[in-house]
Amino acid sequence: MTPTSFPQADGQTRLMTKIARMYHERGIRQAEIAATLSISQAKVSRLLKRAERAGIIRTIVSSAPGVYGELEDELEARFGLKEAVIVDVEDDADDGDVLAAIGAGAAGYLEASFSGNDRVGVSSWSQTVLAMVDRMRPLNPRGAKEVIQLLGGLGAPEAQSHSNRILGELARMIGADPVYVSAPGIVADTAMRDSLLRDVSMQEVTRHWQELSVAIMGIGSIEPSDVLESSGNAFSSEERRQLLDSGAVGDICHRIFRADGSLVEGDLDDRIIAIPTEAIMRIPRRVGLAGGPRKIPAIRGALAGGWITTLITDVRTAEVLVGDEHL
Repeated sequence: MTPTSFPQADGQTRLMTKIARMYHERGIRQAEIAATLSISQAKVSRLLKRAERAGIIRTIVSSAPGVYGELEDELEARFGLKEAVIVDVEDDADDGDVLAAIGAGAAGYLEASFSGNDRVGVSSWSQTVLAMVDRMRPLNPRGAKEVIQLLGGLGAPEAQSHSNRILGELARMIGADPVYVSAPGIVADTAMRDSLLRDVSMQEVTRHWQELSVAIMGIGSIEPSDVLESSGNAFSSEERRQLLDSGAVGDICHRIFRADGSLVEGDLDDRIIAIPTEAIMRIPRRVGLAGGPRKIPAIRGALAGGWITTLITDVRTAEVLVGDEHL
């Protein structure tokens, strides 16, 4: 295959290109590459050989079409990310186009990087995560041992299928066992939250949260998506106003943060049934999915607070982030 005839980038092509750049251009040892990307050293070696056969490696590394290697490197260096994955979108792409592109890019990235032994946490109400799940292909051998909801997955009947589909379909596609959270994401008060967390089933979920190796999470803005709003798991308009007054810009798994990434604590945070913030931060690989102009303040906050180790976004959003002098 000649360097001018690469196929459109899929997860394996993107991973081969990234590993080739890290090894040949940046001089990173294979063992360090494996640790950074959470894959085995044997897989790093195999993909380097495949990259040579595909013509990606010559005397220099040739990025395949749709792979923005230098921009990914810049994002990683600027924000301390382990990995950035940037997907291509047209200049006139609308929110739906961006959502679909990030979903497809995330599906390819994860299909190429699951180890088979991972325990994967996933956020329940993210439209971007659902777009990823809808574009995944069945893995053989399996990609992970378990898939666990990271926040309450119960909601209004008309929206419930969204949450169930994310967890059930992802588990089916990667050959993992699903672990559901049989509770809503937001409850009326702290006493109700504490009561639910004492339940035997929630104690078991809490144990699973401590064992996660990967988290796949949408980065949300304070204004909820239509699906989240209809599920009954969104804050009210008055509560959102309070959050905005507190400097809130976004959330991950209903944990609300400010522009500097700090958690907005208090009554609203105490009513959430979701993985605790400190447990999120202990997960070795935290993959955040988001893009488009509406999500930029939330992405900035997530990056500033170190909420994610990997960002999957679109090229227009990435260009804004690396060119942003506010950070």
